[in-house]
Amino acid sequence: MPIVQPKNRRWQRLAAHAFLLVLCAAVLLPFVVVLSVSLRPGNFASGSLIPGSISLEHWRYVLGFPVPGPDGRPIAPDLPVLRWLWNSVKVAFLSGCVTLLLSTTAAFAVARMRFRGRAQLLTSLTLMQMFPAVLALVALYAIFDRLGQAFPAIGLNTHAALVLAYSGGIATHVWTLKGYFDTLPREIEEAALIDGATVWQSFRRVLLPMALPVLAVVFLLAFIGAIIEYPVASVLVTQQDQLTLAVGSKLFVHEHNFRWGDFAAAALLSGAPITAMFLLAQRWLVSGLAAGGVKG
Repeated sequence: MPIVQPKNRRWQRLAAHAFLLVLCAAVLLPFVVVLSVSLRPGNFASGSLIPGSISLEHWRYVLGFPVPGPDGRPIAPDLPVLRWLWNSVKVAFLSGCVTLLLSTTAAFAVARMRFRGRAQLLTSLTLMQMFPAVLALVALYAIFDRLGQAFPAIGLNTHAALVLAYSGGIATHVWTLKGYFDTLPREIEEAALIDGATVWQSFRRVLLPMALPVLAVVFLLAFIGAIIEYPVASVLVTQQDQLTLAVGSKLFVHEHNFRWGDFAAAALLSGAPITAMFLLAQRWLVSGLAAGGVKG
């Protein structure tokens, strides 16, 4: 027997679909505007959403190809956009790896081990999330300035300083992973221990493979957070060849020279690594985003 839905239910479905379409259009509109600016001739932020003529001069510039100069001769780009992109990817990848290592081991310790100060440690991690990183800019600069005097490899204007600074924000990831480890039965580890495995072996060979979806999400969040971060990178790194793309893009916008076309092309180029990471990790994202949200 066919199921006939009441008319009000059909109208509700139509209204829901219309709302979703409007929401998608509102989300995609900024992307379309930036794409339009990157394809227009000249450096104009305003204009028609659909360019009258398509120009690839801005994309040639950010990709490192020669562009026509004022006299018509091809000249090399004056800003190393691809170098900045590589710096961003390198710092984000290393930060994601270090953050994943620290947060995973810390979450395992607070979830499975009992030690003095455990409750206070979890409370302090919660309090740390209340303060944005921008409040610590002066302290971070002073710390890495002193560290650089003793160990130049991790001082100012080094990518190691950025990796260390970004790896400090693991409080949220520790809570996420702890919530996931709490859902796993202890009997699995006890069985591994009975079979002769050590605590480290049971953690590495039993728990980590089971936690792969949530590990992928933690790495992806750390990667995105590092690649789009601006305040800390703008303070710790000032040399042009060491800049990340988020910081270097500011050089496209001066007080008397607004290169909006180049800026738009660089902004779209910065989204390529994030898109690639999403495509690589999409098989684990659905289950990983929900992992750790409930306690079994």
